[in-house]
Amino acid sequence: MKRVSLVTGASRGIGQATAIRLAEDGYDVVVNYLRQGDAARDVVDRIEQAGRRGLAIRADVASRDEVRRMVAEAAEVLGPVSVLVNNAGIYQRVTVDQMEPDRWERTLSVNLSGAFHTIQAVLPAMRQEGWGRIVNVSSQVGLRGTDHGADYAASKAGLLGLTKAVALEVAREGITVNAVAPGTIETDIIRNYSKEDREIRSRHIPVGRIGLPEEVASMVSYLASEEARYITGATLHVNGGYLIV
Repeated sequence: MKRVSLVTGASRGIGQATAIRLAEDGYDVVVNYLRQGDAARDVVDRIEQAGRRGLAIRADVASRDEVRRMVAEAAEVLGPVSVLVNNAGIYQRVTVDQMEPDRWERTLSVNLSGAFHTIQAVLPAMRQEGWGRIVNVSSQVGLRGTDHGADYAASKAGLLGLTKAVALEVAREGITVNAVAPGTIETDIIRNYSKEDREIRSRHIPVGRIGLPEEVASMVSYLASEEARYITGATLHVNGGYLIV
C-alpha cells in the first residue's frame, strides 16, 4: 500500500533530508514550509525525481486552522496522511533574563503546540486506517538543557512528554508515536559557526564530528517503517554519543 507522509518544516535541514528519504522509501510526501517556498518546491522536485508525488504547502503550524487546512489539502491531493514527522521548529540564542515573553510564547507555539495541532489533525485518518506513524523531532537539549535557549529546551522537553502521552493513548490502534533527539547536526545554525567553534563542539562529541541531517532522517525512516511496529513511546538518540559523557 502506498502511503502519504507529512513533514513539517521540510524546506531545509533535517526536514528536507527526511522528506527526501521518505520519498526514497516509497512514500508520497507533503512538504510543509512557512517562508522558504522556493526551497520547498526544490524538495518537491527531488521527491518527484525519486519517483514519488510531492506537494509543498505553506502553513504556520502554530495555527490550528492553518494546520487543519494543510491536512485537508494533503488528503484531497495525495490522500490521507499516515506518517507524520513533526520537525518544524524555531531557535534563537538568548539567555532567559534577556528573553521577551512574546519570544517564549512563539517558540512554544511552534515547537510544541505545532506538534499538538498536527497530531490532532491526522489522528482521525490514522485511526480509520488502523495504522499510523508519528515521529516528533526533539533535541538533546530537551534532555540536558542549555545555557542559551530556555524556551527551546522547554519546548523540546515538552515534546518528549507529548510523545509518551499520545503513544499510550493510541497504542492499541496500530499507531506508534516516537521521538528522535538529535545532537549537533550540520544545519544552517551550525554552518554559521566559526571554524574554532565547530572544532570545540566536535571535541565534545565522542565520535569526533558533527552529525548529518541524513543520519537523523535514517532514524525517522526506521521509526516510520513496518519493522518498527513494536516501538512506541521511545526517544531514540542521534548524537554521536554526546550524552554518554
